[in-house]
Amino acid sequence: MSASDPARTPQNLDEPARLRRRQPRTASPEHAEPSRFIPHVQGLRAIAVLLVVLYHFWPGRIPGGYVGVDVFFVISGFLITGHLMRELTATGTVRLAQFWARRARRLLPASLLVLLFCAIVAASPYLMPISGLQREVSEIIASTFYVENWYLALTSADYLGNSGEPAMVQHYWSLSLEEQFYVLWPLIMLLAAWIGVRFFAGRRRRAILIALGVVSAASLVFCIVLTLNDPAPAYFVTFGRMWEFGLGAMVALVPALRVRNAAASFVLGWAGIAALVYTAFRFDSSTPFPGYAALLPALGAAAVIAASNSARWWYPTRILSIAPMRFTGDISYSLYLWHWPLIIIAPSVPFWGLSIYHRVALLAICFVLAWLTKKFVEDPARSWRVLTSRRPRVTLWASLAAMVLVAGTAGGAWALNAPAYRDGVAQLEQLRTDPPSCFGAQSVLDPECQGTPASGTILPAPGFAGVDKPADEQCFVQLNDARPVSCTFGSDAPDAPTVALIGDSHAFQLLSTFERMAEANGWRLVTFFKGACPWNDTPLSTPGAFGAACSAWRTAVDQALVDAKPDVVFTSALATTPYASAGHNSSYDAAVAGYRSAWSKMTDAGVPVITVVDNPVWETDPNKCLRTRDAAACDGARSDVLVAKDPLREAADGASGVTLLDFTDVYCDDSTCFPVVGGADVYRDQDHLTVTFVDSLMPQYTEAIRAALDRAAG
Repeated sequence: MSASDPARTPQNLDEPARLRRRQPRTASPEHAEPSRFIPHVQGLRAIAVLLVVLYHFWPGRIPGGYVGVDVFFVISGFLITGHLMRELTATGTVRLAQFWARRARRLLPASLLVLLFCAIVAASPYLMPISGLQREVSEIIASTFYVENWYLALTSADYLGNSGEPAMVQHYWSLSLEEQFYVLWPLIMLLAAWIGVRFFAGRRRRAILIALGVVSAASLVFCIVLTLNDPAPAYFVTFGRMWEFGLGAMVALVPALRVRNAAASFVLGWAGIAALVYTAFRFDSSTPFPGYAALLPALGAAAVIAASNSARWWYPTRILSIAPMRFTGDISYSLYLWHWPLIIIAPSVPFWGLSIYHRVALLAICFVLAWLTKKFVEDPARSWRVLTSRRPRVTLWASLAAMVLVAGTAGGAWALNAPAYRDGVAQLEQLRTDPPSCFGAQSVLDPECQGTPASGTILPAPGFAGVDKPADEQCFVQLNDARPVSCTFGSDAPDAPTVALIGDSHAFQLLSTFERMAEANGWRLVTFFKGACPWNDTPLSTPGAFGAACSAWRTAVDQALVDAKPDVVFTSALATTPYASAGHNSSYDAAVAGYRSAWSKMTDAGVPVITVVDNPVWETDPNKCLRTRDAAACDGARSDVLVAKDPLREAADGASGVTLLDFTDVYCDDSTCFPVVGGADVYRDQDHLTVTFVDSLMPQYTEAIRAALDRAAG
């Protein structure tokens, strides 16, 4: 992923060099002084890209592989700071246009090639859902102009949350952040150098070191604070990551940090690698990241870079310098570019799946594409004489033209499919107001529908199921937000029965249906939702701020329920939520006890509780399969997608005042679960139901709530 040149650094960065005020206009400023290749840094780059790629292929096996991006940031800070400092030492300045033109020739050809590929794929309704086209096009354009990280920050994307379906180019956030670093870093160094000359008797290097140290320290504090308070954007915000570049810069600028002693280098290098291995296997999506947790992989990367002695074959510097590591480091940029779009696209390709064999084959394809891109795109573009023999502005204008071309292609993908997008919106509106008879769950539950054949049409269409979700997202809090946000729908009559709907995203998926039920029946609907935080008194096993926020939210909701005075409470939850064992024999037993404890606060006060067994959870969105294959080819084995023991079912069994709804026989038969039931597309992603399908369960939900209200009134 790292966009820096192969690992080169000055031989004598610490010693003043003879100033060279004039250079040929075509000479790169990064070659103002001789440099030498550092193979073990290229090997470290290989570790970084492998961590990221393997994490994306097998997130359950390497749950913390995302730290590879942090390793890249440290490497880039080390290399680019060394390049810039070498030019400053040799010439007294940095020729910014030349520097940026070189960056453009290094980065843009491969980057824009992959973006162009993604724009073409986005135009195909067979490979990309029409419902996600608007997001895909927006992110391709944002990535083209290197502001993808800010796009994701402003839209509150949760990179580690694994929710929904990410865009093909979401991984460009790190490239965008690096490009912004390449713009800001030389400006900071030039300003510091000017201050050093103007006010500190020409001590440019000291002034630069102080300036970068202050910027890095401020960035680290900002990163920790923002991660604790607003973790979703904290992952992407530029200033929150600058300290990682600064850490690499310190290794480049401070001679004492480059360890040449054999024993110290051996220990430091292996300690750094151990830190990276630990974070790769011990960190996961619940780790408060970046924040203070990012210090461990960043310091580990810096330690590996600083370990300079390669006297023995067992030293990490020598191990990282072997040919396979150098090769992987050489293609790391293109490998990072290609792997994620192919992972997103592959499940939609006919006759392709997500078995171990498919994943290994796809990984091999990624390596081949990366090598081809390096050989025929990256390397030739860097030395293309039509650009290198001219002034830097020619490269920069050519780059802008290429970026406009890619953005225009993405816009063309939208224009080509806009009519289908509008038709999908109209179809959803029609489906909400006038669903077919014997449709969805009623094809199984309504005795009058027995034997009625389903039509061959899937509604909503698999390419549009992703947007068939509740619209009231302001009612749904996530991540570290512990506020008991409440929304009220339905009747405002003083004597209207009050129904409370509480839980995680599997409760939120019922909201649109429950809104219509409240309007039709004269109920008042009060809601409390928090992502990945069911209504349960047992703490989550998730450490840190997220787990604490969930516990705080539950406490606040319990108090809010007292104030709301509901007549009945309905709750639902993801069956695979990770709970702490909390003094019980297992986390499962603790979850069962936690549900009963939470519900008893209502049932002891005479308020009935209704709950529902969780729906099956698929490994990937079944709509990817449905877009290109028959529904029967997309079925899943019951043992693979359905949790054998839902703690919510056992908690409700025999509990006084609790009604349990179980629609497992709607989703599955004895051996198989179905992504399409009665012509209804059941899922909008891998585990959340479409509003269309939930609507088909409305008679059963309504009957259960009416019966509970009657019992409460009696």
